[in-house]
Amino acid sequence: MVQIRRVGAQIGVEVSGVDVRKLDDAGFAPIYQAWLDHNVMVVTGQELTIPEFLRYSDRFGFITPHPSKSTRHPEYPKITMLGINKFTPDGKLNDSIYRRGAEGWHTDGAYDPVPFKATQLYGVAVPDTGGDTLFASGYAAYDALSQRLKARLDGVNGAFSYGGKRKSQALLNPEDRDVPPAIHPIVRVHSETGRKSLYYDPGKIIEVLGAEPAESDDLIAELETYMVQPDGQYRHKWRVGDIVIWDNRCSYHKAAGDYPPEQDRIHWRVSIQEFPQAGRLAAE
Repeated sequence: MVQIRRVGAQIGVEVSGVDVRKLDDAGFAPIYQAWLDHNVMVVTGQELTIPEFLRYSDRFGFITPHPSKSTRHPEYPKITMLGINKFTPDGKLNDSIYRRGAEGWHTDGAYDPVPFKATQLYGVAVPDTGGDTLFASGYAAYDALSQRLKARLDGVNGAFSYGGKRKSQALLNPEDRDVPPAIHPIVRVHSETGRKSLYYDPGKIIEVLGAEPAESDDLIAELETYMVQPDGQYRHKWRVGDIVIWDNRCSYHKAAGDYPPEQDRIHWRVSIQEFPQAGRLAAE
């Protein structure tokens, strides 16, 4: 029997008792709505092949290959392999792979002109200790803003790039570096729920457009203090067979980056964008 239960005050919902390979449209509808309502959704106890994971992921939107070409699956380029090849040939730990996602709170795809709707992971190998993923609500962050900041940011855009001001682009091929920044509203209205969230990523935002450089830097620093609200968090402890999807339009996340390096922490990852209009109409 399918069970849906909340796992955090403002963010996080867990679904159990379901085989995602057998979901019809009527069974998928309440699961999709639960995800919209709670930003982050865990589906437990799955045993999937890569094609089955891709078919399930297709129900949420249009899967696009991640710009990090070096970590794509060689046979399934829509799949990013997380945690693979973290040691160099001479045995040194490659920190950019081991600590991928653990550099700080962020949202995926802010560097794209059309940012990712969602990211979905499937747990393939889990370490004995550590390796959690942390999430925070962008809705809660927006609600916590002062009226001064809400007024200041209304209708204001930010410029975002893959490496941000630090130009951290080690996982990108040379030809994919130094592309023009993407422009997005800092207060984002969710396309499906209509709610406002703080759309922000301290590692990718370059500037607040229309602000003088000093004010832009001050705003960027101030907004970071609002990202993680006490009752707007969820911490996920992975199990093999977990599927976790999060809504990049209204949430932030980071990896704990604390598991034993000699142990495996491996996930299949997909990046999901909104359905193109034709695809959305066909799906309806």
